[in-house]
Amino acid sequence: MALKRVGSKFKAKSRKLALEQACRFSTIYPQQTASAEAVHNTEEFWRSKLSYVDWYKKPEIIFKETTESQVGYQWFSDGELNVCENALDRHVRAGRGEQVCMYYDSPVTNSKRSITYSEMLQWVEQTAGALANLGVGKGDGVLLYMPMIPESVITMMACARLGAPHSVVFGGFAPAELAKRIDDFAPKVIVSANCGVEPTRVIPYKPLLDEAIDLTPEANRPEHCLIMQRPGFDSASMVPGRDLDWMQVVQQAPKQGPTIVKSTDLLYILYTSGTTGKPKGVMRDSGGHATALSYMMDEMFDCRAGDVVFSGSDIGWVVGHSFIVYAPLLAGCSTVLFEGKPVGTPDAGTYWRVVEDYKVKMLFTAPTAIRAIRRDDSNCDLIKNYDISSWKTLFLAGERMDPTSMIWLEENIGAQYGCHIIDHWWQTETGWPITGRFASKDPVPPQVIGSAGLPNPGMNLTMVKSLNEDATERIVEEVGPNEAGEILIKSPLPPGTLMGLYNDEARCEKSYFEKYPGYYQSGDQGHVDENGYLHVMSRVDDVINVAGHRLSTSQIEEVLSEHPDVAESAVIAVADQLKGEIPIGVVVCKAGISSSDADIKKQCVQHIRNKIGAVASFRDVLVVSQLPKTRSGKILRRSLKEIYSTGNYTTIPATIEDVNALDIFKDACEAQKV
Repeated sequence: MALKRVGSKFKAKSRKLALEQACRFSTIYPQQTASAEAVHNTEEFWRSKLSYVDWYKKPEIIFKETTESQVGYQWFSDGELNVCENALDRHVRAGRGEQVCMYYDSPVTNSKRSITYSEMLQWVEQTAGALANLGVGKGDGVLLYMPMIPESVITMMACARLGAPHSVVFGGFAPAELAKRIDDFAPKVIVSANCGVEPTRVIPYKPLLDEAIDLTPEANRPEHCLIMQRPGFDSASMVPGRDLDWMQVVQQAPKQGPTIVKSTDLLYILYTSGTTGKPKGVMRDSGGHATALSYMMDEMFDCRAGDVVFSGSDIGWVVGHSFIVYAPLLAGCSTVLFEGKPVGTPDAGTYWRVVEDYKVKMLFTAPTAIRAIRRDDSNCDLIKNYDISSWKTLFLAGERMDPTSMIWLEENIGAQYGCHIIDHWWQTETGWPITGRFASKDPVPPQVIGSAGLPNPGMNLTMVKSLNEDATERIVEEVGPNEAGEILIKSPLPPGTLMGLYNDEARCEKSYFEKYPGYYQSGDQGHVDENGYLHVMSRVDDVINVAGHRLSTSQIEEVLSEHPDVAESAVIAVADQLKGEIPIGVVVCKAGISSSDADIKKQCVQHIRNKIGAVASFRDVLVVSQLPKTRSGKILRRSLKEIYSTGNYTTIPATIEDVNALDIFKDACEAQKV
């Protein structure tokens, strides 16, 4: 079947709904039934989910097309609500005020704290009052540059209470990158702290913030900065007239009630890296986001009021927004705010300790965390020291879960403790999972190793490949089962997904909808198997061309990870005069192995030849102690490629977790050349 584009329109000779692939199952699972309903009876499907939210005005208009929106449509446009009230006030009114709202667990500062829903509401009411006293009202922006401390979540909720959009930027971001976000967002107030704490160092935030503000054009600088002075660390110097002490101001402020906002009003902006160097400010609405997250918590994550949720992420990422803060609190859960790492704080058993301490039901983390745990505790011995009987589900997202690590999880946790291991896929732009497996229904759809699960309701997936492309026409074929293609989602996207890009309507169209009109371009590629499961293999630009043969770097990484001594791997493409591009492997080995680097290199090269063939032209592997990653666990392959090709790196990525990893790889490259 071919999708033919002439000018700006596609013509479909024939079209299969994603549902048809799902129907190949001998068993039809509730998730597939819901997905079919969302495709065939879209408005009634989402109307039935409105009861998850308390509305001041319940929407009558479920969906409408409009030129007022960058994406061309709006959900629940006549609805009115307050997201903070849904996350806090209604649970207190329902008699759950003494239930723990948040467990704060900080192994890097050796501190813990429990905050009930009643206590959280009081803090948020006063923080909202403090912001209101500084002139923040409905529609005014507040930027957070904060560590993983309760005051960060309190401030996010206070912004939602006022109807003031917030934008959270990772604490520790370089001043130049922070300045770009301040300049674009032009916040009325910035909320920050004196420092952030890492396992091996303390990072003073305030000097970085001061420098970033100095780099920002004066017209877009904040009127005030609220600074949380963390006890036990050096206090930040304050700029008279601009900077105020967070705790002093909040404790003196009056309580602020919730502001009624429209469902389509902006809840937050989250910046994600752009290829042009200018970050993209993804906008999220209020009512659609609250509805979709509440629905997902119930059906997919199987978490409801009173359950304990632990997401090992950071509030600077979309996972932190959705599944540390908004989704758990909307559902009335107890959420764990964790200031630490999966290993080294103090060891690879820290996640299991958190599960025991707080009786965690659902744990959400990135595949890179699992690989780090597997590297340091390959036999999964440390988990035996803890009572994890409360634990029912482990959700994985952020990057592709390699089959070797998934099998390790299934054998050591799934089979041993009856825990469902669920890989799923989504993006900053979507705000909630595109695919996964519903954990709330019996039976849960079966695990398929290497897959990110089945499409979620409203996520109408299409896989395509280009057959011909020129200035006037593009012929695109929708591929069949197990054929590689680019992953698209048919527009409209469901509630809670991106409203557009802040201050950049043209870029929204160009980035996501221009190439395939009527479809959201995910930028990822993969395939759907014969049972309808999606396998996300790599970003579209991670495909390399070796002498005319197109190979996925993820495919090669998957094979490298099969080596019994390899804990993590990355593959980059480098220029080659004869073949155009060739792949280079980078591996991190498990702790305590006896094999030499030379033996591992030789074995990895031979394994690639055996599994993929000589066509891969795979001849080079570097063994390093760690890979450069973002704080969410994504490997910085672009930086690896730059170092390998030029011998150095020109810039330090703003999102990097540990700068030393760049120098470790640089030294490995230099040693190899010697």
